[in-house]
Amino acid sequence: MTRTQYFTATSIDGFIADPDNSLDWLLALRQSEEGEQEYPAFIAEVGAIAMGSTTYQWVLDHEELLEEPGTWPYEQPTWVFTSRDLPAVPGADIRFVSGDVAPVHAQMVEAAAGKNVWLVGGGELVGQFADVGLLDEIILGVGSVFLGGGAPLLPRRLTPPRLRLISATPDGEDFVTLRYAVGPPASG
Repeated sequence: MTRTQYFTATSIDGFIADPDNSLDWLLALRQSEEGEQEYPAFIAEVGAIAMGSTTYQWVLDHEELLEEPGTWPYEQPTWVFTSRDLPAVPGADIRFVSGDVAPVHAQMVEAAAGKNVWLVGGGELVGQFADVGLLDEIILGVGSVFLGGGAPLLPRRLTPPRLRLISATPDGEDFVTLRYAVGPPASG
């Protein structure tokens, strides 16, 4: 059964990027060998990807994709939620969309063909999926750093019983991995 997952790294104080939208803080942290193997196992089970325009722009810049096209890091079809014009990466299956996440999620689940849907980020986009009950799991690599500000992890209020801790696993010197199940929103 397809699960919609938010798999990301965060600072202890709940930011996925610093105030300059940089991930340099994350790239400087040390992870265990087992933790480094978690991503390849995770991505092998992903059939579709969603990300916001800021995340997409970061990938373009970080991977220098506009200078060296053809090196898009994902094989899976990727939906980029945006309200602005963005450059496409030649040869990559990237679909630019806007508006309500629910109909796009249905397309993503169909394209995933039984595999999972990965919500890369940012937090506001993931929050939109959570708002309509389309977020099943949150997998957080919590890095040993306080950023004091930046892009929020998930700018929504999610509390038990909707949010349930599944596991907490130390991962090297600088990380702990937290897994949460996310239930549907309360009807009301």
